[in-house]
Amino acid sequence: MADRPAEALLALGGNVGDVRATLEQAIAKLCDGKNVNLLTRSSDYLTPPWGITDQPPFVNCAIAVSTTLEPRALLSRAQVVEALFGRDRTKETKWGPRTLDIDLLVYEDIVMTTPELTLPHPRLLERAFVLLPLADVAPDRVIAGRRVKEALAKVHLAGIVKLPPR
Repeated sequence: MADRPAEALLALGGNVGDVRATLEQAIAKLCDGKNVNLLTRSSDYLTPPWGITDQPPFVNCAIAVSTTLEPRALLSRAQVVEALFGRDRTKETKWGPRTLDIDLLVYEDIVMTTPELTLPHPRLLERAFVLLPLADVAPDRVIAGRRVKEALAKVHLAGIVKLPPR
């Protein structure tokens, strides 16, 4: 447990089932009001599939949280929430369809690389489906020497649609 709450940024997405309902429920499970508190949430964005393009579009969002969990514990909690919504990492195709994906993007200004966690998340500054929602919650956040909104200005946004509130 951290001595003081830390701020973390997470990306959520999926393309199987009622994704928007899943995102709402997953955020509620992740942000229990004890160890993890929701600070802000982005809009939902309908985004083209990435990696494997022959699959349904994804719905993506980003959240900022305050947490007393250390980075690995926060990642573990996110993976438990993924499993609650049917994700089984051992049986899925990389970049394939999924009910829920939760990525820990940034934890304070920590830079780390371990087999299970790299911070900041690799390639987050290159992916529109991450940057657009992230710009809703932290446009001026500097990650790896670049502001989120500046990184967003350099990526291709074609095919991404901001969804209306539910």
